[in-house]
Amino acid sequence: MKTWAEVADIQPLAGKILMNSMKKNRISHAYLLQGKRGTGKEDIARLLAKGLFCKEKNGVEPCHSCTECKRIDSGNHPDVHWVIPEGQSIKIEQIRNLQKEFTYSGLESNQKVYIIQGAETLTTNAANRILKFLEEPSKQTTAIMLTENSQSILPTIRSRCQIIDLKPLNTRDFQQQLLEQGMTNKNAALMSALTNNLNEAFEMSNDEWFASARKIVVQLVEMFVTNPKDVFLFVHNHWINHFKDKTEQEQGMDLLLLAFKDILYYQIGNESSLVFFTLDDELLQKAAMSFSQHMLIETLDAVLQAKRKLKQNVQPTLVIEQLALQIQR
Repeated sequence: MKTWAEVADIQPLAGKILMNSMKKNRISHAYLLQGKRGTGKEDIARLLAKGLFCKEKNGVEPCHSCTECKRIDSGNHPDVHWVIPEGQSIKIEQIRNLQKEFTYSGLESNQKVYIIQGAETLTTNAANRILKFLEEPSKQTTAIMLTENSQSILPTIRSRCQIIDLKPLNTRDFQQQLLEQGMTNKNAALMSALTNNLNEAFEMSNDEWFASARKIVVQLVEMFVTNPKDVFLFVHNHWINHFKDKTEQEQGMDLLLLAFKDILYYQIGNESSLVFFTLDDELLQKAAMSFSQHMLIETLDAVLQAKRKLKQNVQPTLVIEQLALQIQR
């Protein structure tokens, strides 16, 4: 999303709220943009920043071509600061460095923007530190916090922000976009279930690591069906070695979740909802016969719990080991 018109088209309520704020020059001192991956959080944050710095705006729309806009796009604007997780969390040292910036005037103006990406990963100490800014707002400073899970953020932080809810995009519409851009039916179905971002969808569909991840998930499901006693060994020899960092581990869980959803859909006759398997896939048919409906529902719940544990920074090897044992039962 490059313009407010696009935001209003894809996220009507969020677009209306933010465009009205821009028109009336009533930008909040702090925003909390909450929505799943691919719903446009980063794009909206960038548009807000451009709206505050662009000198060639057409109404609320930034020009995208001036020096200010170009530097914001490149991440090199001296008065627009992005804070992203270091490893699995945003640490107190990062917020201390940010607080130092609070005490200075902007390098080129008195306006400053801070964008905190993955705000749900703030450690407790870091979250308490950021409260200092939120409790003492400055008209010259705007904080934009981005999160997939606002419930993991301190209530005291949420209460000091204007919360903007971003709705999941229409999966069917996005799938059609992918098909129109030349993606195969099979890949378009899977990618539309994993992301709402066009570029990300094509990057994943052409990525060798992702192709291997998909294969490993297929093999794991096959192990559960044909040779459950060796699942634990497979997890250690293949899964753990492939899904290494937090993002990869969560993506592995997403793929596993979609695979077991497909088995349930096939079992109840909802073949039109298949995204991971194809209707003629022999493994899908075998799995549907091997798992009862009750077992599949329990498995889906177990995968969702495993995803939550990863977000809570539980040791990843322990998470997949426990999940494998739960599914084996």
